[in-house]
Amino acid sequence: MTYVITNKCLGERYGDCAQVCPVNCIYPGDYQDEVFMVIDPEDCIECGACLPACPIDAIVASESESPAWAAINAELAPQWKNNPPVETRPAGDPPRKAGNVLVN
Repeated sequence: MTYVITNKCLGERYGDCAQVCPVNCIYPGDYQDEVFMVIDPEDCIECGACLPACPIDAIVASESESPAWAAINAELAPQWKNNPPVETRPAGDPPRKAGNVLVN
């Protein structure tokens, strides 16, 4: 089982998770005309570093917690693998979408 980025990231893309990933398996891109990130299930080593790094709890610890978003991550990861990295948003930057709240 691998970590999964969920719909809470859609339109947000803080980038903190990618900064802490020791194997660089988190890629940015656009999904449904909004910024997003995915975790490559082929490269994820399940270290868990990304989970506490996300300031809006957009990452879950297993595919079974969000099977639909796990499939989206797996589908998009190969396409986005060579996208340039994103800049991390400033600490405390408020979420852009209603319903998302900062947790860190």
